[in-house]
Amino acid sequence: MYDVIIIGGGPAGLTAGLYNARARLNVLLLDRLAPGGQVLTTDWVENYPGFPDGISGFELMDRMKTQAEKFGLKIQSEEVIKLEVSERRKTVLTAGGPLETKAIIFCCGATWKKLGIEGEEKLMGKGVSFCATCDGPFYRNQEVAVIGGGDTALEEAIFLTRFVSKVHLVHRRDKLRAARVLQERAMSQEKIEFIWNAVPVKIYGENGVEGIELKNLKTEDVVRKSVQGVFVFIGTIPNTNIVKGLLTLDESGFVVTDDHMQTSVPGVFAAGDVRSKLLRQISTAVGEGATASYAVEKYLEALE
Repeated sequence: MYDVIIIGGGPAGLTAGLYNARARLNVLLLDRLAPGGQVLTTDWVENYPGFPDGISGFELMDRMKTQAEKFGLKIQSEEVIKLEVSERRKTVLTAGGPLETKAIIFCCGATWKKLGIEGEEKLMGKGVSFCATCDGPFYRNQEVAVIGGGDTALEEAIFLTRFVSKVHLVHRRDKLRAARVLQERAMSQEKIEFIWNAVPVKIYGENGVEGIELKNLKTEDVVRKSVQGVFVFIGTIPNTNIVKGLLTLDESGFVVTDDHMQTSVPGVFAAGDVRSKLLRQISTAVGEGATASYAVEKYLEALE
């Protein structure tokens, strides 16, 4: 039986694994794919402390993985199908069979909703982004498109005005869903141009984004806008299918925890983008992974 099984190998999971392995716990990290999470798709990370010149997403996660393994973290590629939990014993059912553990740290992250249009996948990380905080500084004095009309879309559009020459904010309706105060702030920004009743139908470019095609939902007209970046903010989907009905989730499906990363089930903790929280960044995921790992140590001590 393991002391702790960590599900998910992004920044939160690898940090938790590093701390727990270094504390000499019997720990296993499970990841369906290669460890690294969504950061692996990030071309360049400029806002993670300690790298003043930036670092590629792949290299950052590779370093985290190498450091965790140095302290003995065992990483296994395995898809988790189901969890069965009781106070003293928890079972992680995988495609390869059941695994017994005393505690679980759930770090399965979240997935940005995608547009599902031509050019999006091809140009992911090459001008198509889901994080203005991460990538905004790359577009100094350039024009970008922001897709969405909720709080996140407007917050990120306002943030982008610090760097870009113009933001084309594209919304499928003729009114925004965002909080009134955000609408007022966005509409007072000279750099933000609103494009109403429109949806993107294609992102074009070869080695990077060169423009976007927009369809007017009222007239059916299709126009091209020359932009160098496309930021998509139409929502996120938490990867919580295997814990629905088991853990308390918020109205958007994210896992609810306390400040110690403890979920509604004793001995099951959550960290990273899968949590219900304000900010989803590598730095917050790392902090939560460390907190969850320490909380697990205290939980195990109490069991004994």
